[in-house]
Parts: sequence; C-alpha cells; structure tokens
Amino acid sequence: MSSVISIRNVSKTYASGHRALNNINLDIQRGEIFALLGPNGAGKTTLISMICGLVNLDEGEIVVGGHDIKKEFRAARSQIGLVPQELTAEAFEKVWNTVIYSRGLFGKRANPAHIEKILKDLSLWERRDSRLLTLSGGMKRRVLIAKALSHEPPILFLDEPTAGVDVTLRKGMWDIVRKLRDTGVTIILTTHYIEEAEEMADRIGVIRQGELILVEEKARLMRSLGKKELTLQLSQPIQELPATLANTGLKLSSDGRRLMYAYRTQENDQHIADLLHQVHQAKVVYTDLHTRQSSLEDIFVDLVQEPQ
Repeated sequence: MSSVISIRNVSKTYASGHRALNNINLDIQRGEIFALLGPNGAGKTTLISMICGLVNLDEGEIVVGGHDIKKEFRAARSQIGLVPQELTAEAFEKVWNTVIYSRGLFGKRANPAHIEKILKDLSLWERRDSRLLTLSGGMKRRVLIAKALSHEPPILFLDEPTAGVDVTLRKGMWDIVRKLRDTGVTIILTTHYIEEAEEMADRIGVIRQGELILVEEKARLMRSLGKKELTLQLSQPIQELPATLANTGLKLSSDGRRLMYAYRTQENDQHIADLLHQVHQAKVVYTDLHTRQSSLEDIFVDLVQEPQ
C-alpha cells in the first residue's frame, strides 16, 4: 500500500512561543481510515490545518498526493476534502447550490451527475432544494461531507464528524465513512469518541503535547497494549487474601467479595487455568467468574496521561 500523505520532521511554533508540534513523522496509506487521537491541545488541529494548507508550515516537509504542500499548494490542496467540526454554511442557501458552489471553488467543470450521486449516497437527494437552515444537525453534517467531496478529492479529513450528533445518526455516519473508504477515498479522522475510532479505523495515531507517541494498526495495538481483567465472585466474603495467593497478582476487593486479576491480552489460557487451580487449592470458593477486555479508550487514557 502506497503513501498518499508523507510528513517529515514537521514542527510548529506559534508567535506566542508555544510549540504546538515537535518533529512529526508520519505516512498515511492510500485507501485507509486513519484515526488521529489526542487530548485537547495536543496538536491534532494544528497538524491537520498544516496538511490542508490552513496553517503555515515552519519546519519540515508535507507531501500530499505527490505534491509538496509549500511548492505546489494548489495541486496539493486539490487532493483534499475537509469537513470541519463547526457547522458553518450559508443558512438561506439550498443544498444543491452550496455543493455546486464548493466544486466551482476548485476550478472544476460542472458535473451535475457527480453531485447527484454524492447527494444520493449521503441520503440528501430528497432535500436538495431545501434551505440549510431547515435541516437537522445530522443532515447539515452530511452537507459538509458533500461539499468536501464535490471536487472529487482522493483524501477526506473529518474533524470530529459526529460532534453533537445522536447515537443513531452517529452509526449512520460510520456507515457513510466506510462506504467512502470502499470507493478508494483515504480518510483521516479526529474524534473525541474513542469508540468511533475503535469501530472504524484501520490504524491509530496518538499525539500528546505536540509529539506523535504511537502509530499502529488497530488490531495489533489492541493485542500489544490491551489488558484483560478476570473477576471471581466469591461465595462468602473473606477478610484477607490467603498467603498462598500473595504472589499471584490477585487483588481482593474492599468488601472482600471479589478477587480481581489483571493480565495482558497475550497471556495464554493455560496461565489462567493454573491461577484458578491455585485458588481452588487455597480453598477459596467462587460462584461466578467473568473477564473484561480493555477498550481502545482504556489504552488511550493510559497513553496520554501525564507522567507522574
């Protein structure tokens, strides 16, 4: 899979002296969904804005679709569709007209058939003559996507695409994003909803304090950094952990009714079987057991928490 965006040694320091990005290196592959995660102020928006040409590049190099963002700005920018977080649009304009206008901004010839296809794909065709002020928040978000796709870009940036959208519409938006990926569009996603990245992304990038601290395939990330927690519900509460279990890693809950054991996802089933055998040998009786696997959100929180 070839890179459609290449970022080399990119840093950004604002006039205030704030260093928003520090030596970022990243390749985004053609046709993938890449989720960029980070707490507020981590540098996500600055990085996206630099790739899209909205913030000046101070240090380093960014190449988009084979075009240097500084030397060939127009060619590079034409490769990108950007869906901002803010629902900014002309309230009294009609859906059809605002999408057509966005295509014209990139110097593209009129192509009504393409615009019709976009609106149908986004379930907006029946509202093509509606004024934007009459649309729901979810529909306005879809109009922003239609505008971003109007000039047929191979790369789509989605900045918090489901902010303020209810759960049902959020899942519908996920389906739209997957369909776009299936047509070959590369999608870069920033989101505060970690389950959104867990549901859709092929790869995850985590940025903290202006530094890219991790880039990994989602499945591999979940395996390598994921944890599981085994909980044993005891038949009777106990006052303290038996001495024979002191070095097993088992923890006793404050009410004495549960034993908990946290372990890495990679640990094999035999290890857990041995642990349960030790519990039996210690004459600790449990009535139920269950396991919980850490989510991407758990991993994210561990990664971005401030060092003590």
